[in-house]
Amino acid sequence: MSNRRAGLILDFGGVLTTPLLPAVLAFEQREGLPQGACLAALYKDEEGVRITSDLERGTVSQTEWNEFAGKMLGVPADNLMGRIFGDLRPEPLMINAAAAARRAGIKVGILSNSVGLAPWDLYDGYELERLYDVVVISEQHLLRKPDAELFEITLKLMDLPAEECVFVDDTEAYVQAAEQLGLAGVHNQDPRQTVVTLSELLGVDLTAS
Repeated sequence: MSNRRAGLILDFGGVLTTPLLPAVLAFEQREGLPQGACLAALYKDEEGVRITSDLERGTVSQTEWNEFAGKMLGVPADNLMGRIFGDLRPEPLMINAAAAARRAGIKVGILSNSVGLAPWDLYDGYELERLYDVVVISEQHLLRKPDAELFEITLKLMDLPAEECVFVDDTEAYVQAAEQLGLAGVHNQDPRQTVVTLSELLGVDLTAS
């Protein structure tokens, strides 16, 4: 492995956690909703897209989003975000790979679009501040991926140029946005393959336990 980049930037939901879609589908089943109801209401409906983007930028609270989404879906608003993503679990392959990268001297940062931090905290229990060198949560900067400025803020905090960093996300459009800024991009679809790809890009074997 001859490559040697100095930084690794990871999305959170769907990268350090299990995939988002199965969790959403399980929520729909529990609530008696038709499959795809959340996608249609929150990511295809124009107003749903707007308020979800505002949530990620921190201009709408999670409670406000819960109220809006509850009405759109016809379900109770109480802790709705937490109920939607209640089945998410840590993804050990990626978490272990990130730890291996840090042990090898690579800076590892988190760059995550927020879903609000209260009343339900997606990041609770993951010890992000302890386990990673840089943590950037979109709402704290009033920006959201794929805004170029948010990537630039992350790179500044990493104290590394784009060309020395790899970015991993489960959303292809965000990977493409990172690549346009000069980062190497990895679209996470299968954690095992992602770890192999990162090992090649970083020049460090991240597959060893």
